[in-house]
Amino acid sequence: MANGQNSSSNTLLVPQATAGLNQLKYEAAQELGIAIPQDGYQGNMTTKDNGSIGGNITRRLVQIAEQQLAGK
Repeated sequence: MANGQNSSSNTLLVPQATAGLNQLKYEAAQELGIAIPQDGYQGNMTTKDNGSIGGNITRRLVQIAEQQLAGK
């Protein structure tokens, strides 16, 4: 890879955001009625459930960005 950069799309640009993103994940799962295992391992969850959580998180992040751009 050019310049030795990692091409992973899962690399956080702001590592300090990890706690906030995890909080969003658990809140989204709770709203959708999906239980995330206590050990945090999501490998045994269905793709549909994981996709629903990810979609909900994305929707929230877009709303937050829109509010910030609108100056609220």
